[in-house]
Amino acid sequence: MTDPIQSVRIAFVGGGNMAAALIGGLVARGATAARIAAIDPSEAQRASLASRFGIATHASPSATALDADVVVLAVKPQQMREAVTAIAPHLRAPLLLSVAAGVRAADVSRWLGGHARIVRTMPNTPALVGLGATGLAAFPGTSDADRRLAESIVGAVGIAVWVDDESKLDAVTALSGSGPAYVFRFIESMIEGGVALGLSPEQARRLALQTALGAAQLASTSDEPPSVLRERVTSKGGTTAAGLAVMAERGLPSMVADAMAAACRRSEELGREFGASA
Repeated sequence: MTDPIQSVRIAFVGGGNMAAALIGGLVARGATAARIAAIDPSEAQRASLASRFGIATHASPSATALDADVVVLAVKPQQMREAVTAIAPHLRAPLLLSVAAGVRAADVSRWLGGHARIVRTMPNTPALVGLGATGLAAFPGTSDADRRLAESIVGAVGIAVWVDDESKLDAVTALSGSGPAYVFRFIESMIEGGVALGLSPEQARRLALQTALGAAQLASTSDEPPSVLRERVTSKGGTTAAGLAVMAERGLPSMVADAMAAACRRSEELGREFGASA
């Protein structure tokens, strides 16, 4: 089956890191640069995208800039309403793909006077290196073909996971959207711990990064769940058991769960704030 991204025209509203990651992934997957455009008021951003990927760029919305089968809304959440209002007069009837955290599809639809072909996504920053994890939710009125196309686009930079209700994207935000920061903080702590035990900062950094990378790769390629892999590293009465005992005593599992719950609540709050009527 032909990859749908090879035959569609895609316009990006916003030319920041996530747009660049998606454009780079699409081009690497075989999308034609001539079928991709980006709109961004920043001359530097436009120049960077044009130089790196050979795509057309525009400073402001227009019928020409938005003559596309798919329009990717890649602006910051707090800029979404303004951006959507600006593009509204120029849209025909494209599939809209939103990558802005917290902005609900129903609000985007309302700002556009009832546009129904919307897929809301929650990507994460590892998309910048082609290892993203993106949650997707389809707004009523989105066809199966639209869903396949949306999945193909975000799949250019990692994995795609559909949820059956948009409200679950708050949980996706708490897990994979915010998750890289949790992992980075844990790596920071491992480096700090290594230095406290006498390693140099560079030694601790190299060991911590490779350990995190190797453990994640092992977990992602193994048929065994992480709990079993953990048990296999943990000998009774050994060094790993001693370390894990301290984590259990300090409440690491509940701490992570509480952190995710807080992130989820904040995602829900942001959805209400961004969608509030002006």
